[in-house]
Amino acid sequence: MARLFGTDGVRGLANRDITAELAVDLSVAAAHILAERGEFSGHRPKAVIGRDTRVSGQFLSAAVSAGLASAGIDVLDLGVVPTPGVAYLTAATDADLGVVISASHNPMPDNGIKFFARGGHKLDDSVEIAIEERLGEPWERPVGAAVGSITDSSSLIADYVDHVVSAVRSFAGDERPLEGLSIVADGAHGAASLVGPAALRAAGATVHAINVAPDGLNINEGVGSTHLGGLQAAVVEHGADLGVAYDGDADRCLAVDHTGAEVNGDAIMGLLALALKDADALYHDTLVATVMSNLGLHRAMTAAGVTVIEAAVGDRYVLEAMREGGYSLGGEQSGHVIVADYATTGDGVLTSLMIAACLRHGSTLRDLCAGIEQLPQVLINVSGVDRTRVHTDAGVQAAVNSARRVLGNSGRVLLRPSGTEPLVRIMVEAETAQTAREHADHLANVVHERLALPA
Repeated sequence: MARLFGTDGVRGLANRDITAELAVDLSVAAAHILAERGEFSGHRPKAVIGRDTRVSGQFLSAAVSAGLASAGIDVLDLGVVPTPGVAYLTAATDADLGVVISASHNPMPDNGIKFFARGGHKLDDSVEIAIEERLGEPWERPVGAAVGSITDSSSLIADYVDHVVSAVRSFAGDERPLEGLSIVADGAHGAASLVGPAALRAAGATVHAINVAPDGLNINEGVGSTHLGGLQAAVVEHGADLGVAYDGDADRCLAVDHTGAEVNGDAIMGLLALALKDADALYHDTLVATVMSNLGLHRAMTAAGVTVIEAAVGDRYVLEAMREGGYSLGGEQSGHVIVADYATTGDGVLTSLMIAACLRHGSTLRDLCAGIEQLPQVLINVSGVDRTRVHTDAGVQAAVNSARRVLGNSGRVLLRPSGTEPLVRIMVEAETAQTAREHADHLANVVHERLALPA
């Protein structure tokens, strides 16, 4: 049986895959498993719940709240709030559990359910498996005063905004670290539509907010961190110093420099790694990235005396590596950036504030990122193949080794099997786009020929 939980909670088509019934059952199972594992603090248990702006989030949030309350947990309902806001407020309110209703950057029809443990940390795989196994089991229902309450707690969102603003003040050593900066902020019609611009303004910036009119249906629709065209045009139009774009739940952020050029997650991580190292706040002078991060980032960090540790793709694996080694900074190309001193998960609003703070002495984002080269990178998905043999088939491995010998230190080759589909992902980096394309196309042909499934 396939796992219900993926790398970032349970996701699927809302009201088909992610139903109200499933939301209730997941919430009850999570409550029971966490209680049995001693995760609750002994007092009457409490949960924090938040959602993004999808219309389906309304009924799913109500269902999760109902499930938790029926299991005897008091619920603080935040309403619309970024995912990192739920993580922060889970810790700040001393809650035993946090729940996010969101499908992040996915299209509006999708939705998902993600749990945070006490302290705002993602659940371990073993806990998620236990929750899946408990679904639908009979249980003793509390009655009377033992039933949980549900409280509108949207006022707590201001505490999250105060937290990220306080964090950037600490990072910059300045009460108004963004004073004098003009910033365009793209809210993706999502969870950061209000709090993103509000936090930037509180830190001193002049903000031009775009795509901040969610109607329940327009989240991520041609806007935000997955569609930067509108932000790039707006930065040039306003003559802004930079632009920042969130995704639907604002756990990631990408940027645009004053010329309208994209600044991706690798460049952002490199920029922040250098800033933290200069402040003696980059623990062990180490950055945790994923295997997909560009070779140009590795080169720039090596030149600056920063070690790069590679984790599997997915912010949960970045977090695991950070926690195991006590590292302070990690992230992904997509804009998930985790700054451990201030957050337990990727936080797009915090990231946008810290990027902007790096410009406070008059430098441009373009200049600051100039040394973080982006080598041409070609990605190809080969479908209809036996993904389980990608690392054992002799012909595939011979082709991979040959490409690596030819590229040497001037490029990289990575083959990754999908976790759920009959698909292999091929990534090749090289000094030129043509070289990367040639090697990627050749590897794709080999994978298709060697691993194709019967028609």
